[in-house]
Amino acid sequence: LSILYHLLKFCFDFSLRLVSLRNNFVRSSKMASVRLFTLFSFVFLISISVAESNVLEPHVAESFNVSLIQRLGNTCSYTVIISTSCSSTRYTRDQISVAFGDGYGNQIYAPRLDDPSTKTFEQCSSDTFEINGPCTYQICYVYLYRSGPDGWIPESVKIYSHGSKAVTFSYNTHVPESVWYGFNYCNSASDSNVLAIGLRRIVLILLGFIVAGTTLLL
Repeated sequence: LSILYHLLKFCFDFSLRLVSLRNNFVRSSKMASVRLFTLFSFVFLISISVAESNVLEPHVAESFNVSLIQRLGNTCSYTVIISTSCSSTRYTRDQISVAFGDGYGNQIYAPRLDDPSTKTFEQCSSDTFEINGPCTYQICYVYLYRSGPDGWIPESVKIYSHGSKAVTFSYNTHVPESVWYGFNYCNSASDSNVLAIGLRRIVLILLGFIVAGTTLLL
């Protein structure tokens, strides 16, 4: 009887151990699946965030060509304020041009805004220009063109017009020589797109906390 008792007890304990191992395996598999899914989602949202950041950063306009800019007569006036960074040289001999427009093909081009005789684009200064050109809707892109030896550094470009609200483009970086360099917000300028970008970044932060918490629990 003693042997039978111990045999039955062994079988019972072994069955409990199998059930426990099975439950632990199922739990571990579920947790691993959740963590893997969360990790993939986190990586996916990071890639989206990086792509959006690249769009909102100044960049070289590879296909931009001022010869394609419309010349429909000087029908509207624009006030353009260009601020020079305090990291720029004290004065510059660089030749500076600007082009800007909306998302509907209306474009304004102003060549050679520089003028060393009037101390234009000096370090830590702001210069205001009145520029005439075709009327536009909301201004959503701007490009600067620089050529010269001094490496002028803009801080920002602010544009006022009667047909749209003022818009500011923040540079704070060196403009490469002999290329059009700037911003194009025309595909992401709507309030709904800006809100969507903000929501995606909030989700990204929350997923980061979830991944960190899941890793600690496992």
